[in-house]
Amino acid sequence: MIRNCMRVAGLAMVMVATAVLWAGSTSVSANPQSPAAAPTDVKIDNFSFGPGTLTVVVGTTVTWTNRDDIPHTVVSTEGVFKSKVMDTDEKFSYTFAKQGTFAYFCSIHPKMTGKVVVQ
Repeated sequence: MIRNCMRVAGLAMVMVATAVLWAGSTSVSANPQSPAAAPTDVKIDNFSFGPGTLTVVVGTTVTWTNRDDIPHTVVSTEGVFKSKVMDTDEKFSYTFAKQGTFAYFCSIHPKMTGKVVVQ
């Protein structure tokens, strides 16, 4: 009888330990069709954005770097993002959290335009 009680108690302890471990576990699954978002750079040089059109996935951080000798800005035409005035070698970054096409321009030199396509 004592032996049976000890077996039942031991089995109960194993079940409780298993339940605690299972409850604390998390499940992570990878989706091979969704590439990881990596930072992407756009250079501002010679009064242009390069590349002029950039295609990225949702979650990508795009960084614009002013390589010109004069100040520039990066301003979304829809008001989604707006940099401060950037001097030479200054940077501005924005992370794209949703799909869409995001046109932008330099507010100092409005003929400078570009766009980011987020898939």
